[in-house]
Amino acid sequence: MKQEKKLLRKRVMTELEKMPKPQYEHLSYMLANQLFLDEHWKTANTIGVTVSRFPEADTYQIIRKAWEQGKTVVIPKCLPKTKEMVFRTLTAFDQLETVYYGLLEPVEAATAERAPEDIDLIIVPGLAFTPDGYRLGFGGGYYDRYLQKFNGATLSLAFPAQLVSELPVEDHDIPVGKIISVKKA
Repeated sequence: MKQEKKLLRKRVMTELEKMPKPQYEHLSYMLANQLFLDEHWKTANTIGVTVSRFPEADTYQIIRKAWEQGKTVVIPKCLPKTKEMVFRTLTAFDQLETVYYGLLEPVEAATAERAPEDIDLIIVPGLAFTPDGYRLGFGGGYYDRYLQKFNGATLSLAFPAQLVSELPVEDHDIPVGKIISVKKA
């Protein structure tokens, strides 16, 4: 199963990396607009979201919109020693630092940790998604572990190349509540 996941990750990543920048920007914009119409977004006061990096759907515009709407934005901070993750409040992009693999995470001294029960909606990242919400992540298992103790709403944003009919699913995999996607431009 590990080999199957590895090959699928590589295939989807290769497909995403071929996406031209204008198409990436357009599809990210369309995904964000669909998200802003979603009932979970509208009713959420605190939203968990990663700071994206290409070829993930752009979340900078989502974070800005949340701030404009008076929502609290919380960003994941990975704890590699325990393979766990916590969310910390982000009020400005200068509260971010580059960590391993070039990921941007909150600076602990500048941000406060938030408990899972304080978060209304988490936008869960991933590489591939099935229509019923199962996802193939980037391989660390951080979200699978976190979602076990999370009771709020979850959804994921997916480009057309990220939609697959099925994935190798393991017992610990937790599907997201909804997949938001768009047709290719």
